[in-house]
Amino acid sequence: MNASEQVVDLSTTELRDLNSALHKLRPDTNQTLWRIANPRGRHSVAVGVDAPVTIEIDGHVGYYCAGMNKHAKVVVNGNAGTGVAENIMSGTVHVKGDASQSAGATGCGGMLIIDGNASARCGISMKGIDIVVKGSVGHMSAFMAQAGSLVVLGDAGESLGDSIYEARLYVRGKVQGLGADCIEKPMTDHHKAKLTAKLTAAGVTGVDVGAFKRYGSARRLYHFHVDNVY
Repeated sequence: MNASEQVVDLSTTELRDLNSALHKLRPDTNQTLWRIANPRGRHSVAVGVDAPVTIEIDGHVGYYCAGMNKHAKVVVNGNAGTGVAENIMSGTVHVKGDASQSAGATGCGGMLIIDGNASARCGISMKGIDIVVKGSVGHMSAFMAQAGSLVVLGDAGESLGDSIYEARLYVRGKVQGLGADCIEKPMTDHHKAKLTAKLTAAGVTGVDVGAFKRYGSARRLYHFHVDNVY
């Protein structure tokens, strides 16, 4: 262990004490690497961090891990429960396993990387976050997605992008069904370049971006139309 590395074992340390220590970190801290052992599926691990540090969690986590993250890089060497990286502002959250429902919900910035699959409502109400899922996502993913991007290398479930605003969705595999006001859109060279940049940032290389399809808003739901007046 180097001088800047902090090791916390949650089998002997209270989670509240860990999060309190992380919340006290300042941008100029020299405690730049944190390793967390024995998370044992605990909820709210490493929430609300606001410092440019790296946090490696060795094991599975429960609900809302790395929620409200700002600046930090959080790596989960396992699976994550509901709402991982919920309301993330900046930084990176990387789940090496699978993620449960509502991954990256309401995220305003930063990047969420999921090496496995994500369950239902991945990216719900996203507001600027970039999400890259190397597996597949469940139903209602990107529901009411306002801004940002969702990249899925696998398949997508029913009602993808339901009630979507201006987020961009890229799916390489099969889409079981599109939600209200979500349509397939042309995949131009501009979008291929954007997608390549997202994949590269997530550490994904050697992928044919031409195999992806792009989806977005038809812009019929949030514009006034006289036929909708009763």
